[in-house]
Amino acid sequence: MRRFLPLGLLLLTVYSFAAAPTTNPFSETVTEQKLPTGVRIVTNAPQPMDPKHPTELILYALPNGNTIEQTVGSAEAPGVDWHYYIQHIGAQMRRLREVMPQQNIVVAYLEAEGKSWPAWRKAHPGVTEIRKILDDLAKKYPGCHVALAAHSGGGSFITGYINGDKTIDPKIDRIAYLDANYSYDDDTDHQGDKLIAWLRADKSHRLEVICYDDRNITLNGKPVVGPTGGTYRATHRMMDRFAKEGPDSLKTFDNKNVVEIYRACNDQAEFMIHRNSENKILHTVLVGEMSGFLHAMARGTPAEKTWGTFAGPVSYTKWISPAPKSTTSGPTTLATRAPTSEESPAPFDVTIAFPPRPAGAMGGHDVMKRVGSLVATAREDALVKEVLAGNVPDFLRHGATIPAEANGHKIVYVAAPDYLAVGSDDDFVRIPLTPMSAQKIADALRCSLPTKKMVNDIYARAVVKLAPQPLTEARESAATFLQHNDLIEKSRPKDKTGELTAGIKKDVVISNRLLERPGRVIIYGWHKAANQPIQPLTNIHNNTYVDYSHGIRLIKQDVLVDDKPMKLEEVLQDPDLSALVSDEGALKVIKY
Repeated sequence: MRRFLPLGLLLLTVYSFAAAPTTNPFSETVTEQKLPTGVRIVTNAPQPMDPKHPTELILYALPNGNTIEQTVGSAEAPGVDWHYYIQHIGAQMRRLREVMPQQNIVVAYLEAEGKSWPAWRKAHPGVTEIRKILDDLAKKYPGCHVALAAHSGGGSFITGYINGDKTIDPKIDRIAYLDANYSYDDDTDHQGDKLIAWLRADKSHRLEVICYDDRNITLNGKPVVGPTGGTYRATHRMMDRFAKEGPDSLKTFDNKNVVEIYRACNDQAEFMIHRNSENKILHTVLVGEMSGFLHAMARGTPAEKTWGTFAGPVSYTKWISPAPKSTTSGPTTLATRAPTSEESPAPFDVTIAFPPRPAGAMGGHDVMKRVGSLVATAREDALVKEVLAGNVPDFLRHGATIPAEANGHKIVYVAAPDYLAVGSDDDFVRIPLTPMSAQKIADALRCSLPTKKMVNDIYARAVVKLAPQPLTEARESAATFLQHNDLIEKSRPKDKTGELTAGIKKDVVISNRLLERPGRVIIYGWHKAANQPIQPLTNIHNNTYVDYSHGIRLIKQDVLVDDKPMKLEEVLQDPDLSALVSDEGALKVIKY
């Protein structure tokens, strides 16, 4: 990060808040987005950004099996999963800002769907998607330079970027493999050629490679690395490629201590290998305890000699996020400002993470009139766009907690208080949607659609229970959607806005019956009373069918099971725990 361009105009969009088991007592702006490809991105920027200072955007690709919250890290406390205090990238990033105050340092944490970048790349073999992620993020910070950093399986993200074109974009000024270069390949993808050309193109570019001798490590008495695998061998393959550039192209920089250091390309590339004489598993230790991230980001900058030393005393301790006061109370929220010392995290975050409603957004009735003349597919696209732009009433942003018990376990989940709607608190219209559109919105907001059992449980807990009001003509028209909404509003007590409401729509639900007839929509509910739904669970309609009676109820993915945080999708698929939310057993299909 030696050379930077001015920040210019900051274009930062707050998509939502990121759930985490830690508070955020630092001056930071935290934003989140979920891409259609399943990639979750949480961006952490200093608050405020100084327009006079240059900006470095660090894209940090997560290791396999870790969430963004675990990667950011927190202090140790009883009940806090150990993954939260082994990497501490959040604390190292804050230490970097401390020793480099003349720069705006922004970190975008990249979590692949399934928590595995190698698996994600197999599912998304196109060569342009990773480059698009980088380009779209960089557009938010005009003039910024970009660093690519990764730990473990996150190195596959960097590999995907390098393989995506013949050259490496010059706005990338640093690439850091933190025990992450497993997939380095010269023979097929000519990665070494591209890296060397990129380094030679600009003297400020840096390649940082950190690994350890993993050839003989064991776990439970069995070798961890195969005869040709591991980052030690991958790093030597990289070094061999650099050595081909000439007799002096790869030099020993330090070969006397616990680490061996080699440099190439006028010291722009550094290969640091921990000798690991005791054959320990140092995979994450290199990154967290030994401050590998700080070393890789600071080398070649004025902070190289001031941040601390690799494998030396930890210099980022004061920047570690504190653990929550109650470690079993569920996730809290990373806010877009630092909480005051008097504030404490909520015991359970019931916020549904819609984007902020734009100033001047249309009311619900005007939206429906605008889309009324559109064909169904165009209407769906327009309504999805309104929702994902934040044009929803505020009362929908605060969910209701629904408890349930089964098989000796307890769950608490968060359901939207009413069906999905566009507009404001004073002017909103509930919007029926196809299951595909509903799923797109649910995925973007880290939510799920309900099951039949959940619909019943929500009805049982509802504060407002209204009688169904069937209509018979033009069932699929936007005008009938509006008519039905207005009938509901005439019967609904206005002083109960935001209270859990049920009985007014049939729910679009997830069910194993999706396996019986693929390409269908499953609907259920419209209760007249407890255990008296008008609509039994049915899959008779094609998934493109939607009428005025259908409603979309969002359920947050973050749940508490036996007072411990889990994801709803994990509960739905668990043979034992699924009984908490499903009367069909474990679900084999949890999405449309």
